[in-house]
Amino acid sequence: MGVIKDILTFLANNVFGQVPILIGLITLAGLILQRKRAEDVVAGALRATIGVVILFIGVDVFTGGLASFQTVLASAMGTTPPKADHSLTGFLSEQGGTIALVITVAFLVHVLLVRVFPAARYLYLTGHLMFWISTVTVASLVTIAPSANQLTLVLCGAGFVAAYWTLQPLWIRPLMRRVMPDDRFGYAHTSSLACLITGYAARPLGSREKHDTEKLTLPRQLSFFKDVNISTALIISVIMLLGVAFADHGVVAKAAAEMDDKLSPWVWGLLVGLRFAGGIAILLYGVRMFLGEIVPAFKGFSDRVIPGTRPALDAPTVFPVAPTAVMLGFVTSTVVFLACLAVSAAAGWFTLAPPMIMLFFVGGAAGLFGNVVAGWRGAVLGGVVSGLILAVGQGFTWGLYERTAPELSTLADPDWYAIGWLLKAADPAVGKGTVWLVPVIALAATVATLVLLGRADRRRAVAEGEPEAAGTAAAKA
Repeated sequence: MGVIKDILTFLANNVFGQVPILIGLITLAGLILQRKRAEDVVAGALRATIGVVILFIGVDVFTGGLASFQTVLASAMGTTPPKADHSLTGFLSEQGGTIALVITVAFLVHVLLVRVFPAARYLYLTGHLMFWISTVTVASLVTIAPSANQLTLVLCGAGFVAAYWTLQPLWIRPLMRRVMPDDRFGYAHTSSLACLITGYAARPLGSREKHDTEKLTLPRQLSFFKDVNISTALIISVIMLLGVAFADHGVVAKAAAEMDDKLSPWVWGLLVGLRFAGGIAILLYGVRMFLGEIVPAFKGFSDRVIPGTRPALDAPTVFPVAPTAVMLGFVTSTVVFLACLAVSAAAGWFTLAPPMIMLFFVGGAAGLFGNVVAGWRGAVLGGVVSGLILAVGQGFTWGLYERTAPELSTLADPDWYAIGWLLKAADPAVGKGTVWLVPVIALAATVATLVLLGRADRRRAVAEGEPEAAGTAAAKA
């Protein structure tokens, strides 16, 4: 038993937890299954791996600036995060092994579900979120069932997480088909609920054809804003400089000194904006590079291992579709969150901490999904929805994890809040010793959903005059 545990933990830490390795291995296997020449297999796998590495370099470049951005804005708004007796670091040291086992067992269950039910369609491959979703789930289970042993936490957590990984790309699929009409890959990101709400709420606001952010007509004097790199640099630099103007001088000086102790705070603020734009450019380049390899290579799995399956990938993979909408969603979400922060502080409510990285990825993704429905109006709505969810969710969820890892409420995406409160709703039943209801209900709901989707696919195939394809319609959909 100990050997099996060690193997599963190794896989979680060194394969599923390392996105470049995971994507590289899947690309390698997919090309081998397609019987490509050895040189093409090696080159394709390396290009996919390097593409992911470049993507994360871009993320590191601009998130480093966002972390400083967050500190300066919090100072400018006069807020500090609430104190807690427990920390995420402590929780991970206690439950890190459990989380690693949940990731591995959940992925095996997820692969089984996708293999057995063609309607599942997508294999969840966003490695870092596989870790965070498992962490949130384990923290929630520890909260509602503090006496549960490790085996119970692993099996219950894995069942719930596998259900989420299987269903999440499916509930966003109708909107994702607007973003990616050829259905080359699915969307696997914990911003999905904000994107879903935005997509359906934006319907009355107009159409993409009339208001597409990527086709906006600007006066000649402002035409340079059409270049997303320039607009990003200008907008973020202006916000940073405003933050520098109102923040405590000591806080700004300390943040600037981390880059260069001889640097003026004003020049530092400008450089952060420029680095942010550069990081986004690097990220988008990496996305294009690894997508160019993983999507064709995945055909090997789709043809030979899991018929009809596509990869479900991280949020940045869709950002090149409408980068202006991404930036509009991010800026709007930031403004809305800061407004909520000011209201909360003035009323003496919960002290919010600006989660700039989440505001970018969630606000940007929701802005993009809003754009494909209603153009720039939908993108703005996506930012509003994201800012509100992140502000309200943070305020209401801190207490949920105060005995485990309260930072999970300030580092959270919308789906994290949904997972936490969904499991909290099971507290009365779990309190009676029925914690096993969590994975049983989650997996039963998943199987029922997949069966219904499979039947719908078969009916659609017959209605389209392809009765011979009805039995495999889901695999072809």
